[in-house]
Amino acid sequence: MVKIALPWILGAALLCAQDWQSATSLPAIELGGLTAAQKATVLKLLRESDCTCGCGMKLAECRVKDPNCSYSRGLATAIVDAIKAGNSAADALAAANTSKFGAAYAPKLLEDPVNIPVMGAPLIGPLNASITLVEFSDFQCPYCIKAVGELQAVMKAYPAQVKLIFKQFPLDNHSQAAVAAVAALAAHKQGKFWAMHDAMFAQQGRLSRAVILQLAAGLQLDMKRFQADLDSADMKKAVAQDMEDGEKAGVQATPTLFINGQHYNGAIALGALKPVLDGELKKHSEKLTANRRN
Repeated sequence: MVKIALPWILGAALLCAQDWQSATSLPAIELGGLTAAQKATVLKLLRESDCTCGCGMKLAECRVKDPNCSYSRGLATAIVDAIKAGNSAADALAAANTSKFGAAYAPKLLEDPVNIPVMGAPLIGPLNASITLVEFSDFQCPYCIKAVGELQAVMKAYPAQVKLIFKQFPLDNHSQAAVAAVAALAAHKQGKFWAMHDAMFAQQGRLSRAVILQLAAGLQLDMKRFQADLDSADMKKAVAQDMEDGEKAGVQATPTLFINGQHYNGAIALGALKPVLDGELKKHSEKLTANRRN
């Protein structure tokens, strides 16, 4: 993963770097229900086993330094479940290695398509586009920040063939992500989602309610209406619904991209996406030709 050198991210990483080898709890890893001996076994395995995401870190280290990593989370969860079930340390490692996050597992670039509700979600691009991209994103996620420019390049390269739909997926470890998600939908109600999207991502993660209000005023939103929506229970429910939709579709980290309903497991970069999108366009063309013949 490409890392963004933001001061607040680096500061947190430096603090975390000092204690992953001695930490008795790890982000998003449930150790409850383990005996003291089982917990000690799990933590030893997580401190000694490599993450398979390519980061070069141990599992415990990756959980602390990159809590959004779906690989370290998946592997750690597999180990915890195996130890909790009474398996040996060797069997727990085997269970992790044969899981979809293991080193021996090579995920398909495009998984089988799933249904993702998108009615009313922010959209850019032609409605009749052959390819629908659905992005689950977090306004404070450094990898989502990086993906913005790449997806803009995709839209520029395929102006008539691709449309992009944005779904909210704020992560718990980003303190202002939830309010930013609500703010984006509040701006969407006034027809300025993408302007707010660009403005918030341009802050490089440095978001707060005060900053968000300043951005909204700069976009000439109806501020009385915007602030009411920012505190609205209905808007918070809309964000929660997006997150539920993502979880049902298998989203575990941000950004996550779906291409015509297919979970994409490659890099979110124009160079990596181009052959995939060209392949989808070819399939679409072949389908149209076959339908005409029939």
